[in-house]
Amino acid sequence: MNETQSHPSKSKIWIGVDIGGTKTAVVLSSDPPAMLSRVEFPTLPDQGPERAIELIKQSIHRLIGSSGIDRSMLGDIGVSCGGPLDQDAGVIQAPPNLATWVDVPITSILGAEFGLTCRIENDANAGAVAEHRFGAGQGTRHMVFLTMGTGLGAGVITDGRLLRGASGQAGEIGHVRLTASGPVGYNKAGSVEGWASGAGMAQVACQEVEAAIKNGKNTVLAAEFEKNGVLTAKDVAEAAQQGDDLARQIIRETGSRLGEGLAILVDVFNPERIVIGGLAMRMGENLLAPARLAMQREALPASAKICQVVPAALGERIGDVSAICVAMGI
Repeated sequence: MNETQSHPSKSKIWIGVDIGGTKTAVVLSSDPPAMLSRVEFPTLPDQGPERAIELIKQSIHRLIGSSGIDRSMLGDIGVSCGGPLDQDAGVIQAPPNLATWVDVPITSILGAEFGLTCRIENDANAGAVAEHRFGAGQGTRHMVFLTMGTGLGAGVITDGRLLRGASGQAGEIGHVRLTASGPVGYNKAGSVEGWASGAGMAQVACQEVEAAIKNGKNTVLAAEFEKNGVLTAKDVAEAAQQGDDLARQIIRETGSRLGEGLAILVDVFNPERIVIGGLAMRMGENLLAPARLAMQREALPASAKICQVVPAALGERIGDVSAICVAMGI
C-alpha cells in the first residue's frame, strides 16, 4: 500500500473511497481539494469484492487512528465507483471493470462498520461535481463532464445542480449511436463510446494499422502492433509524440467523432462548458482542436458559440476529490 498523510484540521473530516478496476484509494479531507491523508491498493477485481472491502475498512481505521482524529470530528463516507449502481440502495451492480462485484451493498457494509452515513455515486456524476466545485467547471451553472478513459462516462450539471435522472443515469452520451457500424462501446457498435474512448481508439488503431501493413506502409504503430499483437490509446499517443503520421491521423479522427458527440450534448443541454478528463488531459489540443471544429459544425450555432471545451483541471486527483464530494452530499 502507498500512504501519504498531513496534519488534521479542526473542521469536519470527510472520508472518501474511490473504487476503480485497477486501484482503490481511501482518503480523508477537511478542506477539499486538499487531502489530509491517503492510502491506495490494487483492487484485483478478479478476486471478488471481499478482499477489497476488507482493505477499505482497514485503511479507514488506520487513517483515522494515525491522524489522531476524534470520532466526533468525522463527517460522512462517500464512495465513487463506476456504474451501474443503485444509488438509493447503495449497491454496486457489477460494473464492467468490477464484474465480480455483483449487487454489493457497499454503503450498508461501511455504514455499519463505522456508524456513519455512507453514500455512493457513479464516478462520472461525482467527477462532474468535483470539477464544478474545485476544477475546470468553477464559475459555471451549466456544465458537462466526460470521463474520457477506457470508456466514456458523463455527468451533467444544470442550473448549478447534478442532473441524475429517474435511475441515476442521465446524460450518458457514450451509449448514443453515432454510426450504423463501427468500433464497439457500451456493447453497441458505432456508439459515441466506441468512437471516442480509449478502448475505441485502440480498436480503430488496430484496424488502420492492419490496413497500413497490408499496403506496405511502415509506421511506429505498425512496429508496435507487430511486436505485441495489440494496441492501446497510450501506444497511439506515444507514437504521435514521435511524429507518426498515422497515429496523429487516428487522434484527429477520434477528436472529430468526439466533437460529434459534444454537439449532441450542446444541443440537448446547452452547457457553458464541457470538461473532459482522461485522454483530453493527456493528448491536449491534438484531440480537442478537431473536437471543437466538429462540434461547431454539427451543433446549433448559438449554443456552440458560447460553449467552451476544456481539459479537466484536477488531473490524477479527480477520483479522490470526487469521493469526498460524495461524502459531503452532492
